[in-house]
Amino acid sequence: MVAHVLRLRLALVAGALRGERLVRSVLAVLVTAAITVAVCLAVLGLGSAPLPTARAIIVFSAAAAFLAFFLGPMLTGTQDQLDPRRFAPFGVDEKRMPWILALASLVSVPSAALLVVHAFFVAVSITVGRIAWPVAVLAGLVGVISTALIARIGMAISAIALPERRSRELTVLFWIPIIVVAFPVAAYVSSMEWNGHVPAGVAAVTAAVGFTPLAAPQAFLFHVAAGEVGAAWGSGLIAVATLAGILALWVYLVRRMLTTTERPYATRERSGLGWFSVLPANAFGAVAARSLVYWMRDRRYIVNILIVPIAGVLTVFPLMVAGVPPWAAALVPVPLMALFFGWLPHNDVAYDSTALWVHIASGVRGLPDRLGRLVPVLLVSIPVLAIAVSVTLAFVGKWELLLPLIGVAAALLLTGLGMSSIASVIAPYAVSRPGDSPFQQPQRSSSHGSWGAAGTFVGALVFSIPTLWLFVLTVVDGDRHAPATFWTGVITGVLVLFGGAAIGGAIFERSGARLMEFAETT
Repeated sequence: MVAHVLRLRLALVAGALRGERLVRSVLAVLVTAAITVAVCLAVLGLGSAPLPTARAIIVFSAAAAFLAFFLGPMLTGTQDQLDPRRFAPFGVDEKRMPWILALASLVSVPSAALLVVHAFFVAVSITVGRIAWPVAVLAGLVGVISTALIARIGMAISAIALPERRSRELTVLFWIPIIVVAFPVAAYVSSMEWNGHVPAGVAAVTAAVGFTPLAAPQAFLFHVAAGEVGAAWGSGLIAVATLAGILALWVYLVRRMLTTTERPYATRERSGLGWFSVLPANAFGAVAARSLVYWMRDRRYIVNILIVPIAGVLTVFPLMVAGVPPWAAALVPVPLMALFFGWLPHNDVAYDSTALWVHIASGVRGLPDRLGRLVPVLLVSIPVLAIAVSVTLAFVGKWELLLPLIGVAAALLLTGLGMSSIASVIAPYAVSRPGDSPFQQPQRSSSHGSWGAAGTFVGALVFSIPTLWLFVLTVVDGDRHAPATFWTGVITGVLVLFGGAAIGGAIFERSGARLMEFAETT
């Protein structure tokens, strides 16, 4: 049975290299090999590094690999070639199948790369810490098996809990929190000045991660090398307990998948509804889904989104030419981008063209309409601003400005969205029609629409004045104003956002005929 499953695994790997998938598979193997070689060379360079430095980098790398193997199948929706349910028609032994599949899972390109990288981890730990090779090899095997099996568990959970043939829209929603959280953390760690020793913050986090299932086997090696007997026992027991727990969970998941008929979750996804199948089945979800479809496909929206980061970055150069210090000029793009993102939907009704009748004819209330239209801007602006804040603080080197800068960005973005919710129903103005060039602007018979655009800018700035003032005080006087800046920005932004959406919703419900006339005549 074992030989049969291993042959099947090898046949599946070989089959992936045939037909239309040949080029993609070869490129994937080459990219994986290149990344593996680069990582191995970087790890090999730690052979001459101090023990704390090697420990910090290897522990963090092992923890990142563990998380990547676990979350990767869920984020990408990868189809499991060794799904236990594939073997159900053959009358397999439920008790032997988990162990057979666990062994077969080691026959893959990611598992081979994982094995090679962990071999270099072991070699470095032996070189730097002068650990006995049997102990190092045993800890390395525990780490490899745990990481390889956690990938199987991730695929099994994805197959059980997440819909098959998951839509790319749901994948986008999974990636957004990863970008928002992981990018700032990576930027913060990379911006630290080590100066030949591990920063205290990194050392503390390394010690904490070493006592978690993420990197306990690697931490065990360096505790042994440092002569920390108690810590070595602790991380060693956690590593063994983690492996035992992963094996028990894998056995349970395999038996459940072989004996349970799951509800056909894939039915909704196969209907091709896209964002409509992901968002709530109510008025807010319908408006948000329709807006997302427009924003992702209409080049008029796409151009607006692309211009905002470019405009924010370009403001740095005139400021530096004018003599503004580089660190001060670098703080400008994030607030400016947040302001522009909040300003984008100020004329969203005009971009609807004749589609506006769907909202009015279906009796959609004003508040769901106003809030639903803001979802695309939030899904785009939050990751972009998270990256921009991280890059800015990494360049400036003042991470104590993290909370104040978030507060300023939240105030400008959310107040701008609140003001846009009002302006788009009070003073819409003609824009290029669907299919026309985004840079082609039609002639307008009146100038009242410009008041809406200007009012959105001015309103967002006025409501954000307290936050901006506190931010200036934080930059000048120190970080004692940082919490006040953050909470003032967030609270002000949330209040103006929902207040503006409520006011705009009430106007929308009373101005249906006027808005329809505008859409039809422009």
